[in-house]
Amino acid sequence: MGDLNVTKLTTKKDRANYIYHLLNDIKALDLMVEKGMIEDTNFRIGAEQEFCLVNNQFLPESKSLELLKDINDNHFTTEISNYNLEINSDTLPLGSTCFSELHKQLEALFKKAKKAASKKDIKLILTGILPSLSINNVNEESMTNVERYSVLNDAIKGIRRQKFDIHIKGADELNLLHDSVMLEGCNTSFQMHLQLNPKTFLDSYNWAQAISGPILSVCSNSPLLFGKELWSETRIALFTQSVDTRANSYLLNEKQSRVSFGNTWQTGSITDIFKDNISRFRSFITTDFIKDSVDMLNNNETPGLKALALHNGTVYPWNRVCYGKTGGKPNLRIENRYIPSGPTVIDEIANMAFWVGVMLGKPKKYNNIHEKWDFKDVKSNFFNAARYGMATQFYWNRSYISSYDLILNELLPMAYKGLYSVGIAPEDAERYLKIIRNRIETNTGSEWLIRNYRQLLKSHKRFEAMQILTSKMYEKQEKGYPVSTWSKLFDSHDIPFKKQRVVKHIMSSDIFSVDKKDSIELVLNIMKWKNIHHMPVINGGRELVGLISWTDVKSYLENPRQQNDAVNKIMKTDVITTDEYTPVAIAKKLMDKNNIGSLPVVKQNKLVGLITRNDF
Repeated sequence: MGDLNVTKLTTKKDRANYIYHLLNDIKALDLMVEKGMIEDTNFRIGAEQEFCLVNNQFLPESKSLELLKDINDNHFTTEISNYNLEINSDTLPLGSTCFSELHKQLEALFKKAKKAASKKDIKLILTGILPSLSINNVNEESMTNVERYSVLNDAIKGIRRQKFDIHIKGADELNLLHDSVMLEGCNTSFQMHLQLNPKTFLDSYNWAQAISGPILSVCSNSPLLFGKELWSETRIALFTQSVDTRANSYLLNEKQSRVSFGNTWQTGSITDIFKDNISRFRSFITTDFIKDSVDMLNNNETPGLKALALHNGTVYPWNRVCYGKTGGKPNLRIENRYIPSGPTVIDEIANMAFWVGVMLGKPKKYNNIHEKWDFKDVKSNFFNAARYGMATQFYWNRSYISSYDLILNELLPMAYKGLYSVGIAPEDAERYLKIIRNRIETNTGSEWLIRNYRQLLKSHKRFEAMQILTSKMYEKQEKGYPVSTWSKLFDSHDIPFKKQRVVKHIMSSDIFSVDKKDSIELVLNIMKWKNIHHMPVINGGRELVGLISWTDVKSYLENPRQQNDAVNKIMKTDVITTDEYTPVAIAKKLMDKNNIGSLPVVKQNKLVGLITRNDF
């Protein structure tokens, strides 16, 4: 759980004080490692469960602070988006029934949140990216009113001094410029923590990197963003771009993104990982410091390394090294950040058992993997898994192998061995790893979402399909069965929010438009080719400047010589428009009152859609 009591680093005195404590924390950590003070037995696990808030229309509901107050439980905390919250589990000793115990705790806490949410007509959803999100949900007005987030946003914007240029290409393509870090708030994850032995920590960390691609491939659950089908795990691309402090002019140099898989294997000492991050990334937030970490060690006290933790919280490797103390004893753990939330709690615990099992079941042939494998192969595996999920071909042990074969024939047996090696109860190991096995033979969360979204698009416009998909996912989650058992949706016109339909539900967004300098001949042909009767006229900035109907141009059919006239000669410039969130009934009345056959939909005067009488 991050420190929420932070301020932006501004004055020279503040910077000097922060750097002093940060470097002192590094000295203290070096001393603890050298003296063997880091706990090397009694390992533990823990998790951070992020989830989404939606209303009865299955759209984001920005009431996190209200709900947090009603829940009144220290296990819960905020996220940057006001329609997200997070559960922080207790730490549990690794062994026996720790996974089923974690499962029970998360279910109980989630049930507590649901009870409070139901009183506000709020529903809770577990998903990597909420399918019903739209671009309107990622502005600064949707940011949680907590100083930490505004400080972070202002600091990153101040460093970049230009908008965030987001480009993600999958089956569809997303291109947009955004003016804040709020796109990061689209991501909802299930962060898994595993404490490890300091004596073998670096080798364990490198192994965690090596297995990231295969683990991610079977856990993917975030294929959609703003109604576009992108990567199997779109969070990976989105998070990387949405908090990038590098300006575009520097993207081609050796500077690394704050969100990163890394560029090389880790060698040297444990503290070198932190030193590398401090060397690459400057701090931009601070907090109050009372005690000197080295002095605390000299007085036989265990320091919290507050400055180091604060810096570590602004750097986002997909496998992050974390320092902590439990029962007064210092420890080191890996935080796995690449796994998405959902689709159900039991799926998440299965993901965790699989990851922990593979981490602990590593065969001796993979010791010192940094001397045997090229890091770029491992990095390519990770990003290929994010793009293609279970369709990925991995370069593993000097040959290519499918995700299916690698997981089924090598990693699952390895996971069983790893879990048994630390005393995990056989019934727990079998219960959760069987879910992984069933998933690779049926479908992951991403595959279920994609197949059903494509089916819905055959009979619904994009925005409505996004809502229906979210509502059906919620229904499946409430039953609590793993995603591998989820059946295919059959199209239904029983839409739970039909009475609240707005223009965005029925408008066409794939619109053919023309420029005012285009010829009427071109307009005539496009209308005939595409069987359309209305064409908006826009300028280079997609601003609506006019409208042409078939009535306006059909007289030119018999006058070929006049077809070279420009569109601006006949277009209507006094155009009646509407916006995306006008109720459908009001839009229909507007068209009837003005006796018009089409209604352009604009946002800040830019054309975003078109409705005609056929859409009703």
